[in-house]
Amino acid sequence: MRITVLTVPGCPNAPLAMERVAAALAGRAARVELVEVHDQAQAVERGMNGSPTILLDGVDPFAPEGAVPSVSCRLFRDADGTVSGAPSVAALREVLGGGSESGSDAVPVDCCTADDPLDVVGRAGRGRRAPAVRGLRAVHQAVLRHFAATGAAPGPEVLEPVAAQAGRTAGEVLAELAAEDFLTLDEAGRVRAAYPFSAVPTRHRVRIADGVEVWSMCAIDALGIPAMLDADAVISSTDPMTGEPVTVTIRDGKTVWEPQEAVVFVGQRPGGGPAATACCDALNFFTSDATARSWTAGHPGIPGLILGQAQAGQIAAQTFGPLLAP
Repeated sequence: MRITVLTVPGCPNAPLAMERVAAALAGRAARVELVEVHDQAQAVERGMNGSPTILLDGVDPFAPEGAVPSVSCRLFRDADGTVSGAPSVAALREVLGGGSESGSDAVPVDCCTADDPLDVVGRAGRGRRAPAVRGLRAVHQAVLRHFAATGAAPGPEVLEPVAAQAGRTAGEVLAELAAEDFLTLDEAGRVRAAYPFSAVPTRHRVRIADGVEVWSMCAIDALGIPAMLDADAVISSTDPMTGEPVTVTIRDGKTVWEPQEAVVFVGQRPGGGPAATACCDALNFFTSDATARSWTAGHPGIPGLILGQAQAGQIAAQTFGPLLAP
C-alpha cells in the first residue's frame, strides 16, 4: 500500500496527519510519503481536497461527495462529532482495513517509542539535542564535531577540558549522555557511537565534502549527517535483501538517489533498549519498494514503515539538523 499525505507548505496539521497514519498502521508495512502542494494546478493534478489530504493508493477515502480539489485548509469530523485537523486513528484504521482499535490485528510497537515508529531516532519525541546543563550539550557537541573532523571517536584528552568547564569529568558526562541514549559506550567507557556516527564499521558509509569518511548508525543517521553539518556528502550503503549498492549524493542543495526507486525502511525491534541495539540495524536503504517488502515479509517481528525519499530526508533533517546549534 502507498500512502501519500498531501499538504500545503507550513500546514500546521501535517505533523498530526503523519502521526495518526503511523499510529493507524502500527507497524504494518506501507510506503508513506509527505508531498507539498504549492498551487491550485498541483492540487487538481494530485487530487488534494484541502490540506491535509491522505491518499491510499491514489484515492482519498475521506473525500466528501462532490469534493473539489483545492489548497484550502481542511478539517475532519470524527464519529463523536469532534472536529480535528486530521482523520482520527480509528477512522484511518477502518480505511486501512485494520478495523477498530479493539479489534485491530496490528503489531504493537514497544521499543524506542511506544506510539510512533517514525520516531525511532528521536528519543520518544525528546529529540537528539542534548540539554545545555551539566556539560551535556558541550561534551556531546565536542564528540560530534570530532567525528565529523576525523571520522573517529574522540579520546579523553579531547573531552576532559570541555567537561571541566562544567566542573565534571568526561567520564561522568559521557555516562549521563549514554544513560539518556545520546550516545553509547563500550566496556572501557569509550564512545562507541554518537548518533548519527558510529566508531565501528556499519552498512552505511558517508564521505563528507572535505574528504572525511565516517560510518553512520543507520540509513536515517546517514541522511542526517549532511543536514547536521550543512555540507555536501555521498552516502554509500547496500540493500540488506539483495546486497546491491544504494548511493545518495547530496550536492549544492540537491539530492540524487541511485537507484532512483530506492526507499528507506524504518523499523523497531520489540523489547526496548537504546536505539543502537533496538532500532538502528532495522533502518536501512533498499533499492526498491519491492525489495523492502520482501525484507519485511521475512522479518515479521520488526514492525515499521517503508518511507519515500523525501520523507526519509525530512525526518533525518528534523532529527539531526539542530544538533550543533548553540
